[in-house]
Amino acid sequence: MRYAAIDIGSNAVRLLIKEIRVDEEGVHSDKVAYTRLPIRLGEDVFVSGKLGKSKAGQLVSAMKAFKWLIKAMEVKSWRACATSAMREAANGPEVVELIRKEADLDIEVIGGQEEADLIFLNFSISVLDKNQDYLYVDVGGGSTELTLIRQGQRVAGRSFKVGSVRLMQGQVDSSVWKSMAKWSKALLDEHGVTSPMAIGTGGNINQLHKLARGTSRAPIASSRLAELHEELEGMTYSERMDRFGLKPDRADVIVPAGSIYLKVMDMVAAPAIVIPKVGLGDGMILDLHRRAAG
Repeated sequence: MRYAAIDIGSNAVRLLIKEIRVDEEGVHSDKVAYTRLPIRLGEDVFVSGKLGKSKAGQLVSAMKAFKWLIKAMEVKSWRACATSAMREAANGPEVVELIRKEADLDIEVIGGQEEADLIFLNFSISVLDKNQDYLYVDVGGGSTELTLIRQGQRVAGRSFKVGSVRLMQGQVDSSVWKSMAKWSKALLDEHGVTSPMAIGTGGNINQLHKLARGTSRAPIASSRLAELHEELEGMTYSERMDRFGLKPDRADVIVPAGSIYLKVMDMVAAPAIVIPKVGLGDGMILDLHRRAAG
């Protein structure tokens, strides 16, 4: 069956279409199409507290286009979710209503906990070692979701107001870092976990993995990630695009995103990070399939 997920994030909006197959070996998820538009909603919201007319207009146009693509691809079931920027936008409800009227598309503004839950669903079809302790780290433009996994089971998760766009704009309060470190330490101590392997999701860690490992699916050691981050940090915006072929909307946020992954890994003494290259959209589709299956 064909499903679609619209992920309205703080750094970009994305449409993911997948085919879900089920056989005796389990659930198989095959990507059919993926469209990403760099409409950076967080640029408005994290500074002014609301979406400006220009960004709102871009978002409406994007949703109209996505609605037509969903129809063209003969998708049977879909869902549209907005995260951090829309959660915090004072005029978020008005923009949601505008999209409903102009694009005939219903948007759900989900909380940080539901976002973390949906992201975790990806672990159910992954090939990761079920006997390994993991800290799942998803870094978006406006928030970071952390989830502790033991023996393949979700122990606890929490969303923090730390994201690549938010950090780039200097909108992350120091108290948030302290809260994240305190929560992480208490959680690991409670469950007797030491040095868990990190699992990284998000567009920036996918790009960092590509730069560090090429086509290899091997984990990135924390030391290698730190070296790569230092190299990127030492370059100008233009140099990152010229030398590494980064897109304009990736060349700036990849540095603050790298900082977040490294800080989290340092907090929990993670030796390396695994990148399964899945995200919120993938989890949304798995959830749609689960509901359809009853």
